[in-house]
Amino acid sequence: MRSALDVAKYFLCRIDREAGDTMSPLKLQKLVYYAQAWSLVLRDQPLFPEEIQAWPHGPVVYDVWNSYRDYKYTAIPEPEVCELDFSEDEIEVLEEVWNAYGELGARSLENLTHGEQPWIEARKGLDPGEKCQEVISHETMKSYYEKYLVVEA
Repeated sequence: MRSALDVAKYFLCRIDREAGDTMSPLKLQKLVYYAQAWSLVLRDQPLFPEEIQAWPHGPVVYDVWNSYRDYKYTAIPEPEVCELDFSEDEIEVLEEVWNAYGELGARSLENLTHGEQPWIEARKGLDPGEKCQEVISHETMKSYYEKYLVVEA
């Protein structure tokens, strides 16, 4: 099993920097979250073991936040090495997430997660800006997102 930082690195290596694309920590967190959620749906198992917490700006993996927090709202540079060792089914999930969410901006992704049951449920009863470390459960993510799974005939 990979770590959340491995998943984050995948997305950081996936950016088309020559086209001027960038990745902020806020956007990166949401892509890591969606990768976990869709892995639970498509593979029936998590991509990484770290918990995802329901912070005020959306789902957050603490280790990813801690690694990239100094960038705040600016672009994270490309990793020095982009050699990644994911299995074929893991890459399929990561590519599905990239194709579905990669073109969206950080605020759009934040707004999207704020309207979805897993984040809302974990923050139940809290004010919008109130700090929270409640964990978004795998069960809630899977049951919510599997409703949106489109199966091709």
